[in-house]
Amino acid sequence: MGQTDTRARIRGAAAALFRRHGYSATGLKRIAAEADAPFGSIYHFFPGGKQQLAEDMIRTSGTEYGRMFLALLDSAPDPAESLVGAFEAAAHDLAAADYADACPIGTVALEVASSNEVLRVATAEVFEEWVGTATRWFERWVAEPKAAQSLAYSMVMMLEGAFMLSRAARDPEPLRVAGRSMAKLLHAAMVQAGED
Repeated sequence: MGQTDTRARIRGAAAALFRRHGYSATGLKRIAAEADAPFGSIYHFFPGGKQQLAEDMIRTSGTEYGRMFLALLDSAPDPAESLVGAFEAAAHDLAAADYADACPIGTVALEVASSNEVLRVATAEVFEEWVGTATRWFERWVAEPKAAQSLAYSMVMMLEGAFMLSRAARDPEPLRVAGRSMAKLLHAAMVQAGED
């Protein structure tokens, strides 16, 4: 139990710090302090150091965020209402965190895309997983696979872009606008497919 708890605290601290400050600005000593863990325990659980910890955080947090967003999408029977609600929840959470806690995957992806191949691949695979999950969700409402995938890409892009705009402006409105825009895109795709 103790080792599992320490590993979980290190993961949680790393996710929070990478989300707020990015990969380069987050040191292992700070992660250990935030996790209330001995510095050496990071290398015990993550022998590859900061890069291995970041890769683990990306994959673990990515899966968790994907599940959480899917649960929000499944929270209402009407898909447009679900989309608006999911983006509204993201807006609320970001504002409640004083615009510090956005998506850790997006934060790290922007920073490492051209400088760290291991982490670039990890972020790309998480985004691919999200698009796949979202595509399956949209296929409930739009039977054409390419249209559903297009909506999934749009949703991930709008979410990540809206996080950036909201953080920069310290205003949740971009996330709300993105949610309403996604609802309109879905409605248009349903009408075009004759499924409305």
